[in-house]
Amino acid sequence: MFTILDRISQAGHPDKANEDICGASGDWAWVIDTSIFPGTRPVMHRKSDATWLAAFADERLSNLAPHAEDGPTLVRHVIEEARTAFMAVAPEERHDFVTWPLGAMTLVRRRGDVLDAWTFGDTTAYLRRPDGTVTTLGDGPNLRDAEAAKAAELMQAAGSRPTAILDEPVFLQWLGERRERQRKSGVPAALLSFDPRAVERLRHETAPCEEGTAILLASDGFSALVDLYQAMDAKALMEAALASGLEPLARMAREIETETDPDGKLYPRFKQSDDTTVILLRA
Repeated sequence: MFTILDRISQAGHPDKANEDICGASGDWAWVIDTSIFPGTRPVMHRKSDATWLAAFADERLSNLAPHAEDGPTLVRHVIEEARTAFMAVAPEERHDFVTWPLGAMTLVRRRGDVLDAWTFGDTTAYLRRPDGTVTTLGDGPNLRDAEAAKAAELMQAAGSRPTAILDEPVFLQWLGERRERQRKSGVPAALLSFDPRAVERLRHETAPCEEGTAILLASDGFSALVDLYQAMDAKALMEAALASGLEPLARMAREIETETDPDGKLYPRFKQSDDTTVILLRA
């Protein structure tokens, strides 16, 4: 069983929908960070179909996880239900990968003294064992390097900054071409979506998780403190979270984004402030 010590989920901008979510149920916990092609008209939610997907997945995981046998089967079930719900409402022109909401996700399960972690995209799991050892699970740090490099390239090409880059033609062209290549490849994206085949591309890792281990599951808006802003390392992040809670850390990220580097020159990124979601657990 996990005990929830703290959790936060904050929208990156007060006028925009929060497209992240996190939760826990029994021996399972998760963080989900969704997105959708900018300007896509929502059909499932007042502001964003990405928000709908995150909330739908969270609700189904909460109900299904206590009876689940393994991560991929659980994720496949959630994807199939989400697909059915979306396709029943969405117009025909939305029945394609290019305009679907997509999501990064880390799903963990404690199995005895072992933690299984299944990951899509750039969400991250940090574990702090009782002896102080800290382990990082997921592709987040590697994906961050590539994303920051692309953000720097596109902002320079557009003469733009994080507050506006998502609306720039050069960004929209790059993202559209990227999604179109993915669709034509016939290979499912390694992301939470409406394609059940995606479970074949889940990253699976295990780590020791004896009683007393602390687990932190973070969207990239929070893990940026470690892998983009380099304000601290993973060990210091876990120690700060356990000592003072998550709010001071979330506030630190916002201060870096809005005061230290609002123009994205020090830390290139596609949003000035991303949605920030994190859940802190104890095994």
